[in-house]
Parts: sequence; C-alpha cells; structure tokens
Amino acid sequence: MTPRAIRIWAWLHTWSSLVCTLFMLLLCLTGLPLIFHHEIGHLTGTEVEAPTLPAARESQRARADEVMAAARARHPDRIVQFMGKSDDDDRLWWATLAPTPEPTEDYKSVMVDARTGEVVGEYRVGEGFMDLMFRLHVDLFAGLPGKLFLGFMGFLLLVALVSGVVLYAPFMRKLDFGTVRHERSARIRWLDLHNLIGIVTLVWCFVVGATGVINTGADLLVKHWQVEHVGDLVRPYQGLPLVAERDRAPLQQALEAAQVAAPGKHLSFIAFPGSAFSSPHHTTFFMRGDTPLTAKLMVPVLVDARTARVTVVPEMPWYLDALLLSQPLHFGDYGGLPMKILWALLDIATILLLGSGLYLWWKKRGTARSPARGVVLGHAEQALDTPR
Repeated sequence: MTPRAIRIWAWLHTWSSLVCTLFMLLLCLTGLPLIFHHEIGHLTGTEVEAPTLPAARESQRARADEVMAAARARHPDRIVQFMGKSDDDDRLWWATLAPTPEPTEDYKSVMVDARTGEVVGEYRVGEGFMDLMFRLHVDLFAGLPGKLFLGFMGFLLLVALVSGVVLYAPFMRKLDFGTVRHERSARIRWLDLHNLIGIVTLVWCFVVGATGVINTGADLLVKHWQVEHVGDLVRPYQGLPLVAERDRAPLQQALEAAQVAAPGKHLSFIAFPGSAFSSPHHTTFFMRGDTPLTAKLMVPVLVDARTARVTVVPEMPWYLDALLLSQPLHFGDYGGLPMKILWALLDIATILLLGSGLYLWWKKRGTARSPARGVVLGHAEQALDTPR
C-alpha cells in the first residue's frame, strides 16, 4: 500500500472513530447490564414470575378472552394494544395497554397467569435503573430521531472497523501477532494493545454494530411493510372504520383460526386493530416455530376482527426476517448464560478498545501536524519501528 493510500485510510479510520467513540462507549456501558436484564430482574425482584399452583392446575389454561379481560380490568381507562406469551415462561401472558390504539410512549405492561387468567404483576414502565439503561441504549430518550442518530453512529463504527482492518497489515508487518512492546513508551504500549484488542474483537464488533444499525431502523421497516405489502392485501377493507373492542369476535375463536392457518407454529404475540403491527380491521397473530432458528422468525396471520376468519397469511419480507434475527443476536440472548457471559467479556474488551483509541488521539493531538495526519504517521512509524 502506498504512503498516500495509508494516509487516506488512516484519516478515515481516525475521524470515523472519533466522531462515534463517545456514543459507542455509552452504548457499550448501557448494553452491559442489558445483556443480563432477566438475571438482574430476578435478583432485584422486578421480574414478574408465575405463582406456584397445585400440580392438578398446572396444565389448565385460561381462554385468551379471559386473559385480555383481566388485563383490561387492571386499567379500565385503557385499551389492549398487544398481548403475547412470555418467551421465558409459557405460564404467563403479557399485555400492553395504552390510551388509544395508535403507537404511543404512554403504556402499561401487565402480566397475567395463563392458567388462572388472573393478573400476577405489572412492570414499572419508565421506572428504575434498567429502564434508564434501555432508553439510553435504544434512542437517547429522543424517539425515532434518537434511534436514527445512533444508527448513523453505528454506521461510522463499521467504517472505522473496515478501515482499521485495511491498515492493520501495514502497521503490523514487522511485528508478530499479539506483540505488546512493554519496553517502549506508554503510548506505544497502548497502541499495540489497541491493535491487539481491535483485531481480536473485530468480528464481534462488526456483528453487534451491524445488527444495532439494523435495529435502529425497525420502526421504519415495519411501517414500510405495512404500507407496501399489507396495504395491498387488505385493500378491500379500505375506508371502513376501526373495529372497536365491542364489535370484535371472541379472541379465542380468532386465535384458533390463526393456529389452523399456521400449522406447527406457536403464538408469539397479538397485535390488535389500529396498533403498530396490524391494520384497523384485523387482529394480527404473530406465530413462531420451535427450533432455535424458526423461534426467532415470525409468521403473521391477519384475522378479520369482526368475523374471526383468516384474511391472509402474508410472507414476511427479507428485511423483516433480517431484523428479527438481528435482535437476539445483538444482545446474545439466544445461547443461554454462557453466551451472555461471552458477550459481556467482549463488551468490556470493546470499552478498552474505544478508550485506548481516545487516549492515542489525545496524546498525538499536540503535534504540529494536523490531528488526523499526526495520528496516521505516528501509528505507522510506531508500528513499523522506523525513526522520524
């Protein structure tokens, strides 16, 4: 690689890293407790758990209408937007209640016992340490603009990773892999450590960064799917008013129709008419498989809310499948506790990578050259061990 090419790539690496580093540090720090959100919830008592019942009652199941009625009775001034089976315990249903069918940040989350149809707890939405970490990690308390901003920061991280890989070989060609020159100055030791951590965590950083970028566009992807795909399928309903709760067919009847239309699938969650994942005229049942892969992929079944008859079972487009697969991969929550621990260790290593990058830039910023050029030539000279 020519010196000019090295300078260009190093300028790109330096400034893409600098722009996104503080936000990436924030995401790493907030993401660390989120990896263990279930475990922390159990320890702190904020995780709602199913009560113990006599063995004879363990196999019984309440009808879906009873579950919904119990959730609505907890907040009679609200309507149920979504309901679903707990991913961790099939003895529990969750229900999201809001003032209107439209998407809103003002909602309540109620847990209902699937066996008895009784409310067993409620999540304290918007309260506590974990909720603070989640909002900072997802959107900086800024809604969709915050998500898109963090998505752009994630894109800059990917640029920094790619440019770092391009520069790694010329910077390290005179050094053995993993070398940290302890006999040299602190800045050179940190440079070697920065390069080592970067190349070791490269794949993980790229995967988590790429899935994070995909996740920030979730709202827009779902909206596009509704308009471009679902809109054509439900065109015969165009112009009809939103189906109110009192005019809907029994929920259990609609659920059974969805299960027939998606054989071999299990219910993940239900989106009611007018909510973000359904149409004004349908109750949409999102069904999933039972293998490690198909459990993450959804099959939507649109059921006429008035008649409980299946209207259509549309195929999910590739970009929503990518979104569904990226969400569990981002937090490493599909491989049990060992994978969560691995994710946490790599997260800590990435914090060291970002911190060392800031340190190296700060130590070089006083040079007479421009900051970007100083870092570039300094890195190259130190790595190649050549005099100035």
